[in-house]
Amino acid sequence: MAYLDRQNLSMGVWRLAREQHGVVALFQLLQLGYTMSAVKHRVAAGRLHPMRRGVYAVGRPELSRKGEWMTAVLSCGPSAVLSHSSAAALWEISPERDRRVHVSISGGTIRCGRDIVTHRRSSLGSDVTRCSRIPVTTPVRTLLDLALRLRAGALEAAINEADKLDLIDPDRLRAELEVRKGQHGVRPLRALLDRATFVLTDSELERRFVPIALRAGLCRPRTQAQLNGFRVDFYWPDLGLVVETDGLRYHRTPAQQARDRIRDQAHVTAGLTQIRFTHWQVRHEPGYVEATLRAVARRAQEAFGTSGT
Repeated sequence: MAYLDRQNLSMGVWRLAREQHGVVALFQLLQLGYTMSAVKHRVAAGRLHPMRRGVYAVGRPELSRKGEWMTAVLSCGPSAVLSHSSAAALWEISPERDRRVHVSISGGTIRCGRDIVTHRRSSLGSDVTRCSRIPVTTPVRTLLDLALRLRAGALEAAINEADKLDLIDPDRLRAELEVRKGQHGVRPLRALLDRATFVLTDSELERRFVPIALRAGLCRPRTQAQLNGFRVDFYWPDLGLVVETDGLRYHRTPAQQARDRIRDQAHVTAGLTQIRFTHWQVRHEPGYVEATLRAVARRAQEAFGTSGT
């Protein structure tokens, strides 16, 4: 009977270790029915390998990165979750920028290892979930945390990855930000979303873009012209130059993306030069748009042997 009990305990440990990327915590071993002397005996016998305070690798000490993350979380107590750049790496929305593990803890005064960056929170509430069975902050909470630490380009890349992986789309993210007004990270995230999804009406777009083109030395373009089976925003026949503007960069469906590719390919096949600007650039970065148009137009003029005026 005692043998069967020991066998059942051992099976329970192995099952838990498989679910936790090869590691178990001391508090879990005690919950399963092990005594401290039994734990020490298995450590001495090489069946359990101490990895961090109160956490053991089962069978062998080699761990995957997910095993290292799980070890760090377990060592910080039952309320700890992976967060910040470590959570972003687990969700695969942003590369891990150093080997330190970031963990968030709600309440308590648990000491974690020196190579663990702890973030104290009054409460995590609904911001906690699991990914690959590791307790981790939700994609929204992770993006909010990243917004306070990443430059705009890196943050935008993380949002794009989250969108592509169907973890969160811009509409749901914007709705979450409305609910979370006043929380850290909301303002930079909202500013980035506003920039990336900014849309002008057709008349406002034309009213703002045409003067930029004129300042760049181009003549007035044809607008909303039919070309190669598609309607284009701005077209200069003498230069073979097409300018398209994107009013919504995020969360385009595969069908929309495929149609964009076909349209771009049709123009290139016809020997045209095509360039894209966002509505935000036209509205808020006219100097950049003008300089780019000037450079592209110069090459197009050389290719077509015309002044474009």
